Amino acid sequence: MTATEEEPEILHVAGIEIDEARREVRVGGSPVTLTAKEFDLLAFLTRNRTLVFSRERLLDRVWGYERPVDTRTVDSHVKSLRAKLGGAGAVVQTVRGVGYKVDGGGA
Repeated sequence: MTATEEEPEILHVAGIEIDEARREVRVGGSPVTLTAKEFDLLAFLTRNRTLVFSRERLLDRVWGYERPVDTRTVDSHVKSLRAKLGGAGAVVQTVRGVGYKVDGGGA
């Protein structure tokens, strides 16, 4: 490893393992195939766990949209992400009237 390389960060939350360097996700040790945006959304929310982000803020931070677009894009990605994560998908929580957060109960 050179001096400019960093140790790859692997995020863990509620049985989900997110390897950002390899862009791989595992649930209970089994690989889960996500789209690029699903991966980015999960990684962003996990890095900022317990913080609540509005749909507009997620569009800005994850999608890079600076102007208003349909916030249902976020809802669609969250729904798909939860489905692909199976039971572990409950970690992506809806905060009614505000947006979304990841909360693994300290895991």
